Amino acid sequence: MPSPYRAIFAAPGTLGFSAAGLIGRMPLAMTGVGVLTMVTELSGRYGLAGLLTGTLALSAAVLGPQVSRLVDRYGQRRVLRPATLVSVVAVGALVLCAQWGLPDWTLFVCALAAGCVPSIGAMTRARWAEIYRGRPQELHTAYSLESIVDELCFILGPPLSIGLSTIWFPAAGPLLSGVFLLVGAWWLTALRATEPAPHPVEEHEGARTSALRSPGLQVLVVAFVATGAIFGAVDVVTVAFAEEQGHKTASSLVLAVYAGGSCLAGAVFGTLRLKGAPARRWVVGVLAMAVSMIPLQLAGNLPLLAVALFVAGLAIAPTMVTTMALVEAHVPRGKLTEGMTWTGTGLAVGVALGTSISGWVVAVHGADVGYAVPGVAGVLAALVAFLGYRRLNRPAPTREGQRAQQDPEQSEQSRPEERPERSERHLA
Repeated sequence: MPSPYRAIFAAPGTLGFSAAGLIGRMPLAMTGVGVLTMVTELSGRYGLAGLLTGTLALSAAVLGPQVSRLVDRYGQRRVLRPATLVSVVAVGALVLCAQWGLPDWTLFVCALAAGCVPSIGAMTRARWAEIYRGRPQELHTAYSLESIVDELCFILGPPLSIGLSTIWFPAAGPLLSGVFLLVGAWWLTALRATEPAPHPVEEHEGARTSALRSPGLQVLVVAFVATGAIFGAVDVVTVAFAEEQGHKTASSLVLAVYAGGSCLAGAVFGTLRLKGAPARRWVVGVLAMAVSMIPLQLAGNLPLLAVALFVAGLAIAPTMVTTMALVEAHVPRGKLTEGMTWTGTGLAVGVALGTSISGWVVAVHGADVGYAVPGVAGVLAALVAFLGYRRLNRPAPTREGQRAQQDPEQSEQSRPEERPERSERHLA
C-alpha cells in the first residue's frame, strides 16, 4: 500500500471503522440484484422483479438522506441501529412473501420499508472528515480509499449475490446482504471514539432545513443523476450485448473490468498531491466520463468492449473523490452526512432512470444502439457541470467569516466555549 494510505491509518480507530464500512457497504451492490435474482428464480417474472428492484432503489433514494439528516442531528449510533433493523426486517419479510407466494402488493410494501437502509459510505466519510478536518491532503487520500472500497463492493457484491441465489437457494443473496448490513452497522456504531459529534437542532437556527439548499450541492446532485444514468445503462446494455454475442455469463467479468479500472484510478489518485481548484478538476472528470462513452459505440465484440470499459472506468473514482471534497466544502459541518448521502441519492435515481430507458432501447433497437443511452447521459452530465461551474467555484465562506458577518463584536471576542447564536450556512 502506498505510503499516503499508511499515513491516514496512523490515526487511532481508522482501521476499525474502515473495515466495518466495507462490510456494511456490501448490500449497496448486493440487495437489488439479489432481489432481482430471487424473484426471477422463484417466479420467472422479470417484469415484477424489475419493478421491485426499482422500487427498492427509489425508496432508498428518498429515505436515505432523511436517515442521514437524523444522524447529523442525533449521532450515528442512535439512528443507524434502528434504521438498520427496519431495513433488515423488511428484507426478511420480502423474502418470506416471495417464498410463500403472497400477493404482489406485499412485496412492494416490504421493498418500500427496506429502503430505510443507512448510507454506510456517508458515515465512514463523515468520520474521515472529522479526523482530518483542515488537512486536505490526508482527506483527499481518505476519500480515494473510500472510492476504492465502493468499487470493491461492486466487483465482489453482484457475483456473490447472484451466485448464491442461483447455486444455493433463491433467497441466499438478499439474506446475506442483510447479514452484511447488520454486522457492519453494529460494528461501526460500536466504535464510539471516531464517531462525529451530533449537531442538535437547538444549536443552529435553520437546522431543520435540508442540506440540499446549498447551490453547490444542487449542481452535484443533478450531475450525479446523469452520472447514475451512465452506470445503470452501461450495466443493462453490457448484459444484453454479451447475450447477443452468445456469452451472457461473461457480462459479469466485463463489468468487473469496468469497476476495476475505477478502482485502479482511485488508488493512484489518492497518492497524488493535487493543486488547483477542486471544481475545475471535477468538471474535467465529468467531461472525461462523457468522452469515455464514445468508444462504447464502436466496440464490436466483448474483448474490445472490455478494453473500452476499463478506460471509461479510469475517470470514475477520481471524479467521485473530488465530489466528496466539494460536498465537504459547500455543506455546513452539521449537515455533512446528509449532504454526502444526497449525492448517493442522485446516483440511485440516475441508475433507475438509466436502467429503465436503456432496457426499452435494447428491447426496441438492440444492444448496439443501447450504448447511445450512456452516451447521451454523459453529454447531459457534462452540460450540468459546465453550467454549474460558477456555483461550485465560488468560495464557501469560512466559519469564522460567517460569524464575523453575523456579529463582528462576538467574532473578535469569541471564546472556545461559546455557541454561535445564528445558524451556520454555506452559500456556495
